[in-house]
Amino acid sequence: MTVPVPDGAAEIHFVGNATLLLRYGPFTLLTDPNYLHRGQFAHLGYGLLSRRLTDPLPPPGGLPRAPDAVVLSHLHGDHWDRIAQRSLDRGVPVVTTPHASRRLQGLYGFHRATGLASWQSHDLLKDGTAVRVTSVPAIHAGPKALRRLLPPVMGSVVEFGPASGGTALRIYLSGDTLPFDGLREVAERFPDIHLAVLHLGGTKLPGGFVVTMDGRQGGDLVDMLDPALVLPVHYDDYTVMKSPLAAFLDEAEKRGFRSRLVRCPRGSRVVVGPGAKVNAVPASAGRASGAG
Repeated sequence: MTVPVPDGAAEIHFVGNATLLLRYGPFTLLTDPNYLHRGQFAHLGYGLLSRRLTDPLPPPGGLPRAPDAVVLSHLHGDHWDRIAQRSLDRGVPVVTTPHASRRLQGLYGFHRATGLASWQSHDLLKDGTAVRVTSVPAIHAGPKALRRLLPPVMGSVVEFGPASGGTALRIYLSGDTLPFDGLREVAERFPDIHLAVLHLGGTKLPGGFVVTMDGRQGGDLVDMLDPALVLPVHYDDYTVMKSPLAAFLDEAEKRGFRSRLVRCPRGSRVVVGPGAKVNAVPASAGRASGAG
């Protein structure tokens, strides 16, 4: 059974890790394409590898070679890998950090990669519908010395609406960030986030440095942004991820936002809109399963 998509809502398919396929009106967007399979290794730089523990689960029709755009939080091997790089059309627009844009253009031939500084926006128009992607602050690590060893990262606010103006749906993509005071400005500039997609996992590097949110930190960010709905991603996919999804669910229970969680396991799709969510549907199932 196909989940209906009301006007002003988006259909989201969770492929795995931080890879989402978003459909809104005529637009198809892809986030952080990670196509590696279970047992393959992601390159994280400086000789550091991490083995994937799960398989990507695309929709039945597969993932598009030329989506309308890719929103890429940063250039790390578990967010942009060698398989995705070979699979994607070189002409696809990629909205990302200036660092990633330079490398994608200069080394890999993605000539439509656009780099955004914090608070800069990139607009897409198609068939009377508009999408605006705004880069928002993110930090991949606490210590400044460690940040210099990691690729720059951005969060994104993706706004959908009619080309004539106005926002029908606003989605926040955290990117691989830790909570910090700079994120309070996201809540100030975008006080009505309909869906927050949080990169979790508590990724831990040698030396014990945590570079993505664990369950408690994810709860802190929800408290900071106060979104209407929350979709957890980027958990339990790689050996460097040490904080399971269960830790975030426990925090949601303690802090009283469990009812705002959108349950969309890998390989499932969910329809989200400004006022409600529609139950997740496993790709292999014929009927809706529970959500929330």
